[in-house]
Amino acid sequence: MAEEKSFSLLDPFSTVDIGLEDSGDTIKQWAIENRGSIQPFKIALNDLIVQIESLFLAIPPTIMIMIFALIAWQTAGRRTAIIVIVAMFVLGFLSPQIWALSMTTIAIVVSAVVLCVIIGLPLGILAGKSDVFQMILRPVLDTMQTIPAFVYLVPVVMLIGIGNVSGVLVTIVFALPPLIRLTSLGIRGVDASVVEAARAFGASPRQILMKVEFPLAIPTIMAGLNQTIMLSLSMVVIASMISVKGLGNEVLRAMGRLDSGKAIVSGLGIVILAVVLDRITQGLGKTGRNKDHRHWWQGGPVGAVLRLTGANRTSKFRKQGDTQ
Repeated sequence: MAEEKSFSLLDPFSTVDIGLEDSGDTIKQWAIENRGSIQPFKIALNDLIVQIESLFLAIPPTIMIMIFALIAWQTAGRRTAIIVIVAMFVLGFLSPQIWALSMTTIAIVVSAVVLCVIIGLPLGILAGKSDVFQMILRPVLDTMQTIPAFVYLVPVVMLIGIGNVSGVLVTIVFALPPLIRLTSLGIRGVDASVVEAARAFGASPRQILMKVEFPLAIPTIMAGLNQTIMLSLSMVVIASMISVKGLGNEVLRAMGRLDSGKAIVSGLGIVILAVVLDRITQGLGKTGRNKDHRHWWQGGPVGAVLRLTGANRTSKFRKQGDTQ
């Protein structure tokens, strides 16, 4: 029979047991018993991931590269569009199988980022408006950012199981805090005199938020979105440990087989995707004045089409005037 240690002020930790491990086992049992109640959400999220992945895989690679290039041109300019085209072609030539794996990875990242935006923007706006809510939310975000990513895997697998859905949920927990923090920071950083001027002209709180605070906070919010996307990509390798498909799974398998070639190719694919998404989202954070125009539709391919159609209309009106 083991001797019971007497309590000592010099070493209290060896004699006091608060039973946290037993509580953890209780949480595990609860997750197993309530797994069925989460199935509708799991099915809906899995359908979203499958549909996005099927859409990306159905589009021919060359067309997909052009779509990425047009988005980059619209958001960040022609130079970024050229960088995106070159990067995506390099990605495709790394390996015959890497394009399909990259589209799967992008589908998982897009699913996670969409859910992060749906959850993070309202929470960030509330935190920017309420000091009490921000004070309550801050330790939660600190915990989400500091706890090791591997810790997320255990409860999610117990509740959801393995697969892409679990990977998306783990990614959301890991990548959500920057979006909430920077949305709150952007709302709080709006000049108070501008808000007071809008209030003096009779604007409602909703109008002030949507037409004054939110547009002025867009650069900061987009910086948070950029960080969320980068963190989502950084999770693809860790999430592959719970059978999440894509480039991360290839890196994990290559590590298990000591296949350095496959690991390097898949790792380069993740890097290229990170560069492409980073350049596009950085362009989203720039205002129209930084791009030498006022509105987003005045530049890029949309602006080029509008200018072209406007020129054609002007030439028609001139011809009609000359005939009259």
